[in-house]
Amino acid sequence: MIAINQPWLILFVAGLFEVGWAIGLKFTDGFTRLWPTAGTLLSMLASVWLLAIAMKTLPVGTAYAVWVGIGAVGTVAFGIWLFGEPASVMRLASIALILAGITGLKLAH
Repeated sequence: MIAINQPWLILFVAGLFEVGWAIGLKFTDGFTRLWPTAGTLLSMLASVWLLAIAMKTLPVGTAYAVWVGIGAVGTVAFGIWLFGEPASVMRLASIALILAGITGLKLAH
């Protein structure tokens, strides 16, 4: 069985909630729709709260960069999937670079 380092798991989940609120913003219609706004605000709260917990153990620069990276990669992927945003070679290569940076930060820890 592979042991998962708890702060990294918490940070990963925080990044997923960041994707949730970033995508949720699109559905709030400028915070004029109640349920999408409520879900987005809850995702924001959960994301930052979990990031803060992960930062108790992980270095601030590493944790923040990985959190933002997960959010960026996930938001672009969902933007392509849900909203038909372009999936050009340059965009996908840029996302690959972000993934490489996240991996490098994890390995360097």
